[in-house]
Amino acid sequence: MSPLRHPLGLAQALVRRPSVTPADEGAMDVLAEALESLGFACHHIRSATGGPEIRNLYARLGAGSPNFCFAGHTDVVPPGKGWSHDPFAAEVVDGILYGRGAADMKGGIACFVAAVARLLEDGPPRGSVSLLITGDEEGPAVDGTVKVLDWLKERGETLDLCLVGEPTNPERLGDMIKIGRRGSLNCRLTVSGTQGHSAYPHLADNPIPRLLGILRRLTEAPLDQGNAHFQASTLALTTVDVGNAAANVIPAEARAGFNIRFNDMHTGASLTRWIEGIVAEAGGSIDIRVEVSGDSFLTPPGPLSECLSESIREITGRTPELSTSGGTSDARFIKNHCPVVEFGLVGRSIHKVDEHAAVAEMETLTEIYHRVLARLVA
Repeated sequence: MSPLRHPLGLAQALVRRPSVTPADEGAMDVLAEALESLGFACHHIRSATGGPEIRNLYARLGAGSPNFCFAGHTDVVPPGKGWSHDPFAAEVVDGILYGRGAADMKGGIACFVAAVARLLEDGPPRGSVSLLITGDEEGPAVDGTVKVLDWLKERGETLDLCLVGEPTNPERLGDMIKIGRRGSLNCRLTVSGTQGHSAYPHLADNPIPRLLGILRRLTEAPLDQGNAHFQASTLALTTVDVGNAAANVIPAEARAGFNIRFNDMHTGASLTRWIEGIVAEAGGSIDIRVEVSGDSFLTPPGPLSECLSESIREITGRTPELSTSGGTSDARFIKNHCPVVEFGLVGRSIHKVDEHAAVAEMETLTEIYHRVLARLVA
């Protein structure tokens, strides 16, 4: 019986590697060693197109169909200050594992590996089990999951189903499955004018009224009312800045930034055209910088979410909500290759001081993952 059938040991070993993006600090090697002991073939994919080299791992067990893939990341955000436990010591106190990445998402990775170890106790699966693990999820995400997916395509290897182990549950394990995510667009506007004395405004071109007019147009009406699977799209102003320390000077520039979280009634391209149209009506010299980190996506309720939901109900007694709330994840890349859903640990403490995961909940998650695997690939 493999010692990996319980997730705590591997979770602690991973948390003890301070893999703050883009550093790896041996986290991928720890995981690969564990997977190889279970019979996985491990492939290390490195990429550095966006800056420092990123380590990624693709591991596969079996050659049959379907290929059920678990996706996740070993990189973590900086720990910050004020911890009551060393963020990389992986201490267990009163049944709670403390450490950066315990919930997001080294604990989830360990649970899936433990689920595979339990599955193998009944013999090899008829299908395949794979893991796609990146070190670039918390960072720019240009050298991570997308590069592994490109590598798989070049090899002619396909994923049939994917479960992303993000900590989706807001309060209790079994609360929520993510079946999609909203898209995200960031925009920065710079309105240029002509500096001048505030006593002679007719001799200057004040950019502030034009910027305020644009922002009023952008925010005066809701983008939509939402639909059956998505909440309404939102536009949030994130900065308005002139940087003018003088009370008697009309500035030469005024800047603003905003973020749009949008549902499947829009695309990044359609929203960009909408912004450009409003800006064009304002006239003058205006610079627009738009960055779309991902369009919205949806895996409609079907066999994958039903299998996961049934497994959750059997283990926890709860019926999970099928949600598209929250920010983005690497599922936005995987959705172009196969159906994908997200389910992991409780996310209340992620990115916070004293991030943690309950050991009992890790055991429960392991059994949920085990039951999903037994249904789909055993």
